[in-house]
Amino acid sequence: MRNCLVIFLIIGYCGQVKADIYKKSVDANGIVIYTNKAPVPAAKPIIKTPVLATTPTTGYFYKYQDAAKSVIYTDKPRTDVAFISKTKVIVPAATPISSVNKGFYVPPVSVSNTPYDIADKNKFNQLVSQVAARHQVDEKLVHAVIQAESAYRPNAVSTSGAVGLMQLMPATASRFGVLDSNNPEQNIDGGTRYLRHLLNLFPNNLDLAIAAYNAGENSVLRHNNSIPPYPETQNYVKQVMALYKQKS
Repeated sequence: MRNCLVIFLIIGYCGQVKADIYKKSVDANGIVIYTNKAPVPAAKPIIKTPVLATTPTTGYFYKYQDAAKSVIYTDKPRTDVAFISKTKVIVPAATPISSVNKGFYVPPVSVSNTPYDIADKNKFNQLVSQVAARHQVDEKLVHAVIQAESAYRPNAVSTSGAVGLMQLMPATASRFGVLDSNNPEQNIDGGTRYLRHLLNLFPNNLDLAIAAYNAGENSVLRHNNSIPPYPETQNYVKQVMALYKQKS
């Protein structure tokens, strides 16, 4: 159950990975599988909702590719498909809302409403400037994304498994050469490289690049090069653009 919870939280809601996921299923051996293509008929859909953990959960996030070039994400190792990467993930515990309903509150994916400490920002000014220049991205845009994503907290972890200052998902971190998302220099470099890629993919359209950073470029492409109709993504674009203009 703990492993299933980890992978559920990692993939179930995230933006940067969800564009690659087609369906979640369980095979005959009880292994949870996430793939970007329809599973074989033998696989059955998951119908149970995992119980939220009351303690921090640690697990591993595996990425594979099968013979048909389908991308597969799972919480358990496999030997029948080609291994791509393995990432250790720690998901924070849910915290009780009250003793009356015994419910649990999971912190939102975005921590942008948390006021940032100017001292925290100042710690990363030089690093942001250097990385932005290296990848030819406006450093004010990098600052806007960092503020919206983590409020300059290098140890921020979202409920979907995004990590660090620029809230990199494991798959995105791996894609852009980040070995340790908790390392500010690696995190900012990987996130800025991703921004550069999106700015090249959607030239002269900053709104789409920002939307893709949140929802994944495939989501933007699937919606005919428009901001996907996800409230989170639409609000995210407005927020980052407002921060960017404010910093400009």
